[in-house]
Amino acid sequence: MEITDSGRRLILDAGTGIRKLGLTGDEERFDILLTHLHMDHIQGLPFFAPLLRPDREVHIWGPISTASSLRARLGRYLSPPLFPVRIRELSNVYFHDVPPSVVEIGPFLVRADLIMHPGATLGYRVSSNGASIAYLPDHEPALADGSLPDDPEWISGFDLIDEATVLVHDSQYDDAEYRDRVGWGHSSSSHLASLAEMANVHKLVPFHHDPGHDDGVLDEMAAGLAAATTAEVVPGQEGAVIEV
Repeated sequence: MEITDSGRRLILDAGTGIRKLGLTGDEERFDILLTHLHMDHIQGLPFFAPLLRPDREVHIWGPISTASSLRARLGRYLSPPLFPVRIRELSNVYFHDVPPSVVEIGPFLVRADLIMHPGATLGYRVSSNGASIAYLPDHEPALADGSLPDDPEWISGFDLIDEATVLVHDSQYDDAEYRDRVGWGHSSSSHLASLAEMANVHKLVPFHHDPGHDDGVLDEMAAGLAAATTAEVVPGQEGAVIEV
């Protein structure tokens, strides 16, 4: 996923789609915001063409850890036997360990905060020109008993989501599936609907679809979301463009 404004863009996570994205644009600097380092969010990173262009800068932002730096953690993947090119061979890559904080990147004001998902995981809120996009693709906002707290202060990531123009959010499970997967770090569609209503989100993009769900299941889940929330529901799909 990417966010563009005033000739600059932010790239959100680095799944396999980042390869195609890296073949477009002629900017000198690229900024990649990683929510966490699970394989489906970094798998495309070694195939991002600007990494191999010394005339380009690639800035990689990701969650801080007490165990090791972002560079060291990504280095386990960007090295043999998983990949032939080591990070130390890439002279144009800059790493930023991100604590809960606010940072300016070009025209964007980026707020990062830790959210509920196994391992160090960030959610992001990107603001520019009076609009805001909240991005929480892997997130379990419910409590262990499967319900949302009544008080928003006790809901993971709520401050990132509150009054967002667009919310891109985990919607992996239906209610029956979630009951058997509490604690796995993902959301049910009904929890997402409740969250979007509590936060008064304007446009909702359900994301991180379960790979076992076919188009019919996804359409049914999207229809359920649309019926349960006042937000406009735009299901996440490859190639979709949303104007904010």
